[in-house]
Amino acid sequence: MPYLSFPIFWTVSIDIFAWAFFHVIVSVFCLKLPLSYFLKDSVWYRLFAWEKSGRLWQQLFLVKRWKGRLIDGTAILKKGYGKKKLHGTHISDLNEFAAETKRAELTHWLSMAPAPLFFLWNPIWVGWFMILYAVVFNLPFIIVQRYNRGRIEAITSSANKTGVRAFS
Repeated sequence: MPYLSFPIFWTVSIDIFAWAFFHVIVSVFCLKLPLSYFLKDSVWYRLFAWEKSGRLWQQLFLVKRWKGRLIDGTAILKKGYGKKKLHGTHISDLNEFAAETKRAELTHWLSMAPAPLFFLWNPIWVGWFMILYAVVFNLPFIIVQRYNRGRIEAITSSANKTGVRAFS
């Protein structure tokens, strides 16, 4: 039994508005964080050895086939760093791109956090559906960010070891 009860029209309207609100608020919050926060090496964004520099995500989910179909949030908010293509090929450009994948990953992890609030005004089964929605909607974006960052980190670490530019 939900804590608050509304007619179905209003419940659905509140659900739609709430998700839009949460996605925008989380996105704006993450956009306000300085790039320097994401340039630091943090345990939160560290790639695991089992991810094989992103190759695991391609092996499991064939990321290259569908990642281009995902919406880039910068197109909606008209702010931020577009991640549809590289902005340069120097190490600094790649490091910035990798940092922006961390920002996008954080945005999508935080976008899932409000899902339990939907239990307040929805039936239990809808609350669980909202949690499922949050995971199904955000997980592909997280996978793509980890895939891209793994590839970029493999390139930059290789270039740093050899002392050459990432791309000529």
